[in-house]
Amino acid sequence: MSLPIDRPEGADLRNAVKAHYGETARRVLEQGAVACGPACCSGSACDPISANLYAESETVQLPAEAVQASLGCGNPTALAELRPGDVVLDLGSGGGIDVLLSARRVAPGGMAYGLDMTDDMLALARANQFRAGVENAEFLKGNIEAIPLPDASVDVIISNCVINLSGDKRQVLREAFRVLKPGGRFAVSDVVTRGEMPAEIREKVLLWVGCVAGALQESEYRSKLAAAGFENISVEPTRIYRSDDARTFLAGNGIDVDSIALQVDGKFMSAFVRATKPRSCCGPTCCS
Repeated sequence: MSLPIDRPEGADLRNAVKAHYGETARRVLEQGAVACGPACCSGSACDPISANLYAESETVQLPAEAVQASLGCGNPTALAELRPGDVVLDLGSGGGIDVLLSARRVAPGGMAYGLDMTDDMLALARANQFRAGVENAEFLKGNIEAIPLPDASVDVIISNCVINLSGDKRQVLREAFRVLKPGGRFAVSDVVTRGEMPAEIREKVLLWVGCVAGALQESEYRSKLAAAGFENISVEPTRIYRSDDARTFLAGNGIDVDSIALQVDGKFMSAFVRATKPRSCCGPTCCS
């Protein structure tokens, strides 16, 4: 029997996430970019989730440190149909790569916000913003379960392999709905699953931090978005992970990799998750 989807939770999970990503940020701040490409969400360089997500034409305009600290599983900025003048919010902005790319796409007249709870990541993101010379961006400290922005203040919410890390995904989606303007768009990259997940994976906090165990099933992601008030919900696979990929991101976590890899073959995928806030609605998460 698999453990409940939203476990582990609370302070233990949040502290584990902060420690893991804070270490990544400090390493980049202290050592600068290294040769292997982006650091990955599972903690080993060049893993199958985080590798080769951005076109060279996008990364060439960014500081190497922003690319090195990219911890995502997709490229939401390329798929979110950002327009000049949009206000964009990146949930869990890390080293800032998606905020900086978004800021360029929404100029002139637009603004890109990044929200992160980790001081070291915020310091790295602000340093990358300075290096990139991007003025229409701002990095905010806070939790994605309690977004520090007013109701109906954002046109587009993006996120890159972060919502799966939260122990309270219902609240994350309610907050996303709250800050979006009527007609606003939810356009995130995330890891999702199809089918039941072995309990050995779900029960390990380390694998939550690594973008694996916290992933929602596709059907549950859809139902949580609908419960928050969203419509026009779609989940589009961008990468489906096979048993060899599973061996890569499960290795070193105290798991019988050979037996688990076959059980998760084809059940993990990176996906682009889209939804919209209705232009008019009623209910506790709608604008009055």
